Amino acid sequence: MKPQQRNAARQLPPAVKPLLLALVATFALAACSVGPDYVRPQMDEAPAVFKEGQNWKPAQPRELTADGKWWEMFGDTQLNALVAQVDISNQNLALAEANFRSALALVQSSRAAYSPTLDASASATRSRSGSSSTSSSSSGSAGVRNSYAFALNASWEADIWGKVRRSVEASEASAQASAADLAAARLSAQAALAQNYLQLRVLDAEQKLFDDTVDAYQRSYQLTLNQYAAGVAAKSDVIQAQTQLKSAQAQALDNGVSRAQLEHAIALLVGKTPSTFSLPKAPLTAAPPPIPQGVPSMLLERRPDVAAAERRVAAANANIGVAKAAYFPSLTLSASGGYQNSSFADWFSLPGRVWSLGPQLAQNIFDGGARRAATAQAIASYDGTVAQYKQTVLTAFQSVEDNLAALRILEQEAVVQDEAVQSARQAVTLVLNQYRAGTVSYVNVVTAQATALSAERSALDILNRRMAASVLLATALGGGWDENSLADLAPLAEQSEAKAKGLKDNAALR
Repeated sequence: MKPQQRNAARQLPPAVKPLLLALVATFALAACSVGPDYVRPQMDEAPAVFKEGQNWKPAQPRELTADGKWWEMFGDTQLNALVAQVDISNQNLALAEANFRSALALVQSSRAAYSPTLDASASATRSRSGSSSTSSSSSGSAGVRNSYAFALNASWEADIWGKVRRSVEASEASAQASAADLAAARLSAQAALAQNYLQLRVLDAEQKLFDDTVDAYQRSYQLTLNQYAAGVAAKSDVIQAQTQLKSAQAQALDNGVSRAQLEHAIALLVGKTPSTFSLPKAPLTAAPPPIPQGVPSMLLERRPDVAAAERRVAAANANIGVAKAAYFPSLTLSASGGYQNSSFADWFSLPGRVWSLGPQLAQNIFDGGARRAATAQAIASYDGTVAQYKQTVLTAFQSVEDNLAALRILEQEAVVQDEAVQSARQAVTLVLNQYRAGTVSYVNVVTAQATALSAERSALDILNRRMAASVLLATALGGGWDENSLADLAPLAEQSEAKAKGLKDNAALR
């Protein structure tokens, strides 16, 4: 140390020296953080490939990324327009978005603990003191005294053991989990809307089938009337034809109940009242997209529920550090300065100036096991979030496998069912011609027509299930499998890692 520096150190006020020593000790220990550093939990038996997929790449952990417009794979402009309204008007999304903003505010609140607090106070008092019973009458006269005070008080608790850093880490992870919850709510609403809309269009196709069937049954009924009038058919044929016609008409009417309820559900998803929303009937133009081949299972890490569960593990891990920091003493640096005088006119005069400066070290010696219990609770909470994360990942794998199997099997079933429909249609044509020729009874016609209607409805049911499985697979993979999503994963993950590293470096510097 140079002579000038030594002389300057000697000239410091006595109260400042302990404060400087405390600051030096604080910055020397600033890099210390108690509690375990976070490590992403590892799955015990994470599959490298999906059982129902071919040539799928090994799973790689990735950060949550923005979902692509997966619903556009169905090629329906009306569906695209409806999904766009989900972000604007859906109230469940509004709730999730408000929760996310609340989580961001908690992050800011946690970061505020890095900064000192500054309070200002001003007071004016007038007091009277009575005479002492032991004093003489000359010295014990009562008096009235005025007091005016103004002070600025500053304090700062040094984050020696990383309590604040762990709190910020926990709140940031919780905010990220809230962001994933928002993404999950959005994806859930989009999926529900897509499923309801596609099912509604299948019902429209089924309604057209019923209308065509009613027309065909009406012609058959008229045929039996003509045959009966000509004396070549029995009255029972007319009654059977009429019964079949009325049954088809009843089924056509009943189909409207399901369609109306789906329309109401879609209105709710886009944030409208059912009375102000309607979808005109339209043919089903969408087709089930092909089963994806070569989709890497790392897309599971794009699932919002998986991302939210993993972020909650990180928050619980940081809370262990917060609990353990309570075992160590806290160092508070405080300073105050102001003016105090008995005269209002001389309130802010130099002789009335007062100040104080100094550190305070505090340690809880006995708390009846409260800190030990808080630490045990934090560890148990962490173990619970790890189990929940692993269960969420396992459920995600199951969901992908289920819907891949459904798409594969339903595609095969659709081919067979289409052949059954073609055969049933041919059977109806042949039997009707035979009935006109008088070679078969009308029972054969009824049987053939009922079989054809059942086959047609089964084909539509398979189509509806294929559409639903396509939507569920898209959501199981986190919102789609388009090439843009694959290309965006790596750079977005790198940006997230760089941001996390920057936050950690800034916390260390503080």
